Amino acid sequence: MAKNKYDFTVDQLGPCKIKSPIQLSTVFGDACANYVRDDSFVRNRINVFSKDEENSIDETNLLQKAGPREFIYFDPKKVKAGICTCGGLCPGLNDVIRAVVRCLWNRYGVRDIVGFRYGYRGLFSDSEFPPMPLNPDIVDEIHKIGGSFLGTSRGGGDRLPTDGVDTIEKLGINMMFVIGGDGTQHGASTLADAVKARGLECAVVGIPKTVDNDFLLIDRSFGFETAVQQAKEAIASMHMEARSQPNCISIVKLMGRESGFIATSAALASHETNFCLIPEVPFEMEGPNGFLENLERRLKDHHHALVVVAEGAGQELLEVSGDKDASGNIKLADIGVYLRDEIKKYFASKNIIIDLKYCDPSYQIRSAVTIASDSVYCERLGNNAVHAAMAGKTKTVVGLVHDKFVYIPTSMAIASRNFVDPEGALWRDALDATGQPNLMVNDVEKAKKKMRERSGR
Repeated sequence: MAKNKYDFTVDQLGPCKIKSPIQLSTVFGDACANYVRDDSFVRNRINVFSKDEENSIDETNLLQKAGPREFIYFDPKKVKAGICTCGGLCPGLNDVIRAVVRCLWNRYGVRDIVGFRYGYRGLFSDSEFPPMPLNPDIVDEIHKIGGSFLGTSRGGGDRLPTDGVDTIEKLGINMMFVIGGDGTQHGASTLADAVKARGLECAVVGIPKTVDNDFLLIDRSFGFETAVQQAKEAIASMHMEARSQPNCISIVKLMGRESGFIATSAALASHETNFCLIPEVPFEMEGPNGFLENLERRLKDHHHALVVVAEGAGQELLEVSGDKDASGNIKLADIGVYLRDEIKKYFASKNIIIDLKYCDPSYQIRSAVTIASDSVYCERLGNNAVHAAMAGKTKTVVGLVHDKFVYIPTSMAIASRNFVDPEGALWRDALDATGQPNLMVNDVEKAKKKMRERSGR
């Protein structure tokens, strides 16, 4: 795939010949909600950086709009739908489950819906937990609690082409809704291919979940705004701790393995963060332009400081084991504990008395109930995922692009990750909010080279 060149053609199980039961309008201007046509698109690239830059109007730049189709592929009376949630917890999982079940049941009249327990493992014959029948009464209140009503787990994707398809075939599942992150959607793509190879008809539709907001192409991931709100509240508490005592330093570690969107956005939202450390921007600990001396200067001038750090920041400073978790991700070293210990050593060596507070609210944030904006987003994601499956679309995810819901081929959604751009407006505004130096390094050219390599520039 060439740089910034995509193929947004959505896979289709076959022609749609069944009239949709939801009875919308095909006429604009009749004050009735309308169906969406397959030839309705949203441009991916809208920014123009030069007059000569290509901004094509074809499958390389046009994303198919999501929504209900006038004609659908599946007969709702014969549909058996499955839902699973995979990976780490994230605010909004229950909201999405609820939306999918309610749309299937209330809008299309589907009466056979099951939830698979504890991620992909629930699809396997040796699972301790049988599929859970679902209906609107069962899921009606689940959006009021955090976590996942169905449970979740990491891993299991290697068994999908065999054991997973066996279960789909045995149960007669013809549409599968997979709620999860990058690794989960890789698994969903594998599952769709295996289903097709076996000659089965099953639409596999992904709903991208990552609290880190690192999915490519889409405006934001569900749960992200809730995470930022929760992080803001933690920062406010730690700021009060820092201000209440002389020479007090508060550290707040937040989620963000490879992308620092939560830390950056929380720093902007709080207006109380003095240093924001993210994976995309390298920093050094020692030296006249390093983090520690900048922290010392802050302490001399203001007698307190608050540091927000994303979990994936500064990994090059730490000893990383190279071990992987069940999802295949490299296990990170603990940057929060490292900062805490190094700050203590540094000020002790200078005979400067400090009071240091450390907080890691990550698991509380992941399990939080959604705020209103996320709840609305989850409801609409779930509805549009159902519309996709009913129209026979498969190997696709649903997401928000330029404030419009679209269908994105899974292969494109997982082609790479979304990162905070060190040259972009978001990070620039974060620097304005914190007052920290542009780069806390002693060798600027080396740091710039590292950032260019990371971004592929």
